[in-house]
Amino acid sequence: MLLFTILLLGSMLYTWPALANPACAVCTVGVAVGLELARNLGVDDGVIAVWAGALLALIGYWTILWFDKKGWHFWGRNMLLMILSVSMIAGVYIKDLTYTPQPILIFYMDPFLFCAIMGALILIYSSVFYQWMKTKNGGHAHFPFEKVVLPILALTIAGYVVNYLQLCQPNATDVTLSLPADGSDIF
Repeated sequence: MLLFTILLLGSMLYTWPALANPACAVCTVGVAVGLELARNLGVDDGVIAVWAGALLALIGYWTILWFDKKGWHFWGRNMLLMILSVSMIAGVYIKDLTYTPQPILIFYMDPFLFCAIMGALILIYSSVFYQWMKTKNGGHAHFPFEKVVLPILALTIAGYVVNYLQLCQPNATDVTLSLPADGSDIF
């Protein structure tokens, strides 16, 4: 758990100086629509968690912008707001899910939470990647709506991988065969 906390805080520190806002309104709507569409189609919980984590990261970016507009600046503000927004995934565990940690790569945590954090980090890093690509291209996007396409494409690929690996499937139950007590044949 300590390793997870350190990795989460370390990855959120990367978002500390917000050089540009990757949370445009079109991208926010795209992530929200993708999340709702997946839920309605009965998609695997891991895929929904990836999109939910991305949506919570967007809420964090919008909160940072709102704090900027109000002029509320203090040390560690961006990191704190991102951690608080992504930690809202805990609301799912209050009513809908039970926290059941499992070994995933080097982590021991709930698969839904893992996928949500992965979705948030993918959104953040794909936005950073877009800014890097834009800088390398003389400050211009390579094609219209590239800022929207990159995060949505990255989240779609991550959702496909999570669905393929089926991280959020329930554990297999014990399927041992028990014979009847009276000694009769089971067939």
